Amino acid sequence: MSTAIDEARELFKDEVVTKAISRDIELPYGAGTAVLITLDNGHDHTRPNTFGPGGLLSLDAAIEAARGRKDIVALAVTGKPFIFAVGADLSGVPALQNRDQALAIGKLGHDVFRKLGELDVPTFALVNGAAMGGGVEVALHCTYRTISSGVPALALPETFLGLVPGWGGTYLLPNLIGAEKALKVIIENPLAQNKMLKGAQAFELGIADAMFEPADFVEESLRWVAKVVKGDVTVERPEVDKGEAWDNAVNMARFVVEGKLHGAAPAPARAVELVAEARTRTRDEAFAAEDEALADLIMSPELKAGLYAFDLVQKRAKRPAGAPDKSLARKVTKVGVVGAGLMAGQLALLFARRLDVPVVMTDLDQDRLDKGVAYVHGEVDKLLKKGRVNQDKANHLKALVTGSLTKDAFADADFVIEAVFERMEVKQQVFAEVEAVVSPEAILATNTSSLSITEMASKLEHPERVVGFHFFNPVAVLPLLEIVRGEKTDEVALATAFATAKKLKKTAVLCKDAPAFVVNRLLTLFMGEVLGAVSEGTEPETADRAVAPLGLPMSPLMLLQLVGPAVALHVSETLHEAFPERFAVSPELAEVVKAGKTAIFAPDFSIDPEVKKLLVGGDEPSAESEILDRALRALAKEIRIMLDEGVVAEAADIDLCLITGAGWPFHTGGITPYLDKVGVSEAVNGKPFHEGDPKAV
Repeated sequence: MSTAIDEARELFKDEVVTKAISRDIELPYGAGTAVLITLDNGHDHTRPNTFGPGGLLSLDAAIEAARGRKDIVALAVTGKPFIFAVGADLSGVPALQNRDQALAIGKLGHDVFRKLGELDVPTFALVNGAAMGGGVEVALHCTYRTISSGVPALALPETFLGLVPGWGGTYLLPNLIGAEKALKVIIENPLAQNKMLKGAQAFELGIADAMFEPADFVEESLRWVAKVVKGDVTVERPEVDKGEAWDNAVNMARFVVEGKLHGAAPAPARAVELVAEARTRTRDEAFAAEDEALADLIMSPELKAGLYAFDLVQKRAKRPAGAPDKSLARKVTKVGVVGAGLMAGQLALLFARRLDVPVVMTDLDQDRLDKGVAYVHGEVDKLLKKGRVNQDKANHLKALVTGSLTKDAFADADFVIEAVFERMEVKQQVFAEVEAVVSPEAILATNTSSLSITEMASKLEHPERVVGFHFFNPVAVLPLLEIVRGEKTDEVALATAFATAKKLKKTAVLCKDAPAFVVNRLLTLFMGEVLGAVSEGTEPETADRAVAPLGLPMSPLMLLQLVGPAVALHVSETLHEAFPERFAVSPELAEVVKAGKTAIFAPDFSIDPEVKKLLVGGDEPSAESEILDRALRALAKEIRIMLDEGVVAEAADIDLCLITGAGWPFHTGGITPYLDKVGVSEAVNGKPFHEGDPKAV
């Protein structure tokens, strides 16, 4: 094993080592001396603590130095300011060459971390900041845990990437808080766009034993440590139900994983089984099983794809290709929103929360306007109820969002975005009315999903200030923002759009002004192939099920229901007009819209019988495998055309758009690595999208 560790250390030679820095401290109340280990990689919070081989060995040395000391009563672990630890250093994982090296990494983590639960003195994790993956597992190995109420993120995100919590998480967490709560953290949250817990939520789940405010967190934690050591505080934990409740939670998790992924990604299913077995396994058996799972998954193509996707959302998303110099951006001190419907309300709330500036909405009549503002205020009340904002903040946000029947209210706005009916003449008229009242420097943005930015701006005096600013629904959940440059959009408008997107905490991707931009163009094509099979005579259930092997977050017909049949029809008509040879308009979809149907599925998730009568085509049905193949071939062809047209800078931007705008699974790496892996890229285009890129294939 030592040889494998040495080999692994060589592969992680670029590791930024997180050092375990020890010091003796005298606990309050005369409780005695404790060793406090601070995890610190020498960088500020923008470079979080991680564990590679060097970091693990540093922590091991610190624990060993404390082992056997008769003069200490406790050992505590905390992090540098704002960061506890965010898990394994993944930088060297792609370079691991064999299963033995992968197994060595898993075993080393267990061998080090488990010592925290096996010392002669109690151990304490003082979770002062962000904690993920192996960082959470360090804390779980300790006897006790405190957490700061200011912790912004705590998670076990491994299954999101294609791994399992492999340093004790699948055994320790369910045996601490029960299988149901543990599987929420290990499975449910990662599969829900990698949802994170706040400090208070982690405390409520029972992951931590005590919670203190950030300002004096370490000091208060050490006072609590002293009281525990002296016996003045006894930690009571609810007994974990290891009977029927455990089995029910595991069965539900299996159902969720199968429903979401259809067997397309091995990691979540493997994690569920590890939790299932954690009920009866010994610690040694459970840790050995995690080692085996980690070794298998580290060598899997799904992890490689997951790491490529992770790199996109962590690095490329922060440095958007083609973004102008940020110094060109204009300051935004007031925002105007044209419209007061559902999308407009979501936008108004987002701008108010993230920019903390006045936001004024306009609409055609008082009733619509009142409903729009009331929607925003209602959403603020929900945030208050959930504890996401306090009463003062809620009052402040409500005061920021107001309504006006006249666009004169935009006179001093720096940024005006329209969210009105998706018709070119309507949007052109709206922009003409807005331009008449705003300053010459104000930026005009459109949330159009498919229409030409260039044409929309063509009748304005200053078309250079118009920019596409396309959000995805629901706005609060999906990170993507397609920023679209019209033919006359200038660098200032573009820079302001990117700077605003960053403040909104959105992932911005620059797109050329091409029909339906990126996500809607590809999803419409994808859905069109499924609907095309229905037109030819395939049962709608069969056609809908055909793409299940991709493990997408929802089926094509479920996506159609989410988008809305009328919107989907409009986008397909726009694309058919632009590219009639590649984009068809489904006559069956047109009939569904004509019949006024807004939902495809009945409440029991079967297709609505009335809708099914409308989804009847010819007499040449296709098999599921044939439909999947034609859909993938169509995507490969279209993506190559889009790259040749310069719709985005690189294939990586296509993947980033689908991951952040359509929930495309991490285990596929997006769409282009998947098309390369299954050989469709080469078959259709004569070459892969990632020729010679080891990170993506």
